[in-house]
Amino acid sequence: MTSCLLLVFCVAALTVWDVTADAKELSITTIKEDPYTMRKGSELEGYCIDLISELSEKLGFKYNIHLVKDGKYGAMDASENWNGMIGEVIRGEADLAVAPLTLTATREQYVDMTTPFMQIGISFVMHKDVAFEDAGFSLLSPFSTDMWVGFLVAFLLTGVCIFLIGRISPCEWSETDSEQHSFTLLHSFWYITGALTLQGAGPHPKALSGRIVSAIWWIFAVLLLACYFGNMHSMMHSDQNHVSIKSFEDLANQDVIEYGTVDGGSTKAFFKLSNNPVYRRLYQNMERKKSFVATPAEGIRRAQEGDFAFIGESVSLDLAVARYCKLIRAQEVIGMRGYSIAAPLGSPLVKNLTIAILQLSESGELTYLRDKWWASSCRSAEGTSTSEPLHTSDLRGLFLLLGLGLAVGLLLALLELLSKARNQAKDGKKSCCSVLTSELSRRFGRGGESTEAESSDKSKA
Repeated sequence: MTSCLLLVFCVAALTVWDVTADAKELSITTIKEDPYTMRKGSELEGYCIDLISELSEKLGFKYNIHLVKDGKYGAMDASENWNGMIGEVIRGEADLAVAPLTLTATREQYVDMTTPFMQIGISFVMHKDVAFEDAGFSLLSPFSTDMWVGFLVAFLLTGVCIFLIGRISPCEWSETDSEQHSFTLLHSFWYITGALTLQGAGPHPKALSGRIVSAIWWIFAVLLLACYFGNMHSMMHSDQNHVSIKSFEDLANQDVIEYGTVDGGSTKAFFKLSNNPVYRRLYQNMERKKSFVATPAEGIRRAQEGDFAFIGESVSLDLAVARYCKLIRAQEVIGMRGYSIAAPLGSPLVKNLTIAILQLSESGELTYLRDKWWASSCRSAEGTSTSEPLHTSDLRGLFLLLGLGLAVGLLLALLELLSKARNQAKDGKKSCCSVLTSELSRRFGRGGESTEAESSDKSKA
């Protein structure tokens, strides 16, 4: 008998839900905040608007949306009265509050909240110049790792190229039987190292091919040194004028940068109720300086102006960083929580909404909405700072010039040797290819090494 009564009660409850959903339009309150709810002409759009549409399709209810009258999320005043969206739900002015509304223990006592549709935490955002990370100035810091690797490759290729030209060009080594080869591999590297110190080391190339490579390497070295010292000066200047702020503890231990969060929000309540000494110090300083802001948009605006760190929900801050390239978010995230939908206590909507949210999460629809509304409009060039390490892409033209010079030098050296081989072949009535092959074998084979040894022995005798 009891089972039958329970079954009848469940059927009646579901019927009431269906009838309510079909007969009554749900009043939904939300708050204007990018990208959750934004006004487009006379209509609203955004992540929360799309979420409401998906939920209505799954559960089959009709709705009308309005913006919260006082523009607040919801907090309890001294008289224990709630304002914002939570207040509208408690007073019956709205059936649901769909917004970036943080699930907290205090709110759960006065309204029912669904399972979170988005996981968030607390972090802070500030201007990139203000958040300078002082890792200790180093002689290697003006160039990035790929830049140093590119320079090392260019140095090795140029040294080898000078060595090859010294062997190939007949203007550098005309008589392999009697002359000693000047540009050994060791001397080639010593020669281009001298260019880096702007001193030079003799002997200098005599052939046109060698002089072209030398000139290109000197141009490369001078411009590279100019970039290096220019960026070093910029970094040293940056070190003297900025502080390093990478965590909440760094924020609490300095008095140069002002910081604040939204007045009346859950983030403010988190710092106010926290027993962590660092978080307590942050709240006491914000309370003493009255550095709270009215809206997240005001906090983002002040952060862009500099000398202000805005503390807020990490998801909202990620959006600000994606849109404003001069901002950077701290890596530290504390107080992991979630955004939920609020309904009056005892509302039969909460269970169905929770199931629908879980279904949207499992199908990947929530991830799609996140990617849709958090798409970055930030161009990489806007975020480039003169105090950042230089990359190979910043000086690609200089590397291309060096590569072109090396190729032209090697080609000219081969043409010089080919011209000599043709003259010898013409005088000796031999094949040009055989003479060229013989010359190359003497210059790079054992013949070249033996003639150098013999000439050195004769000079000693």
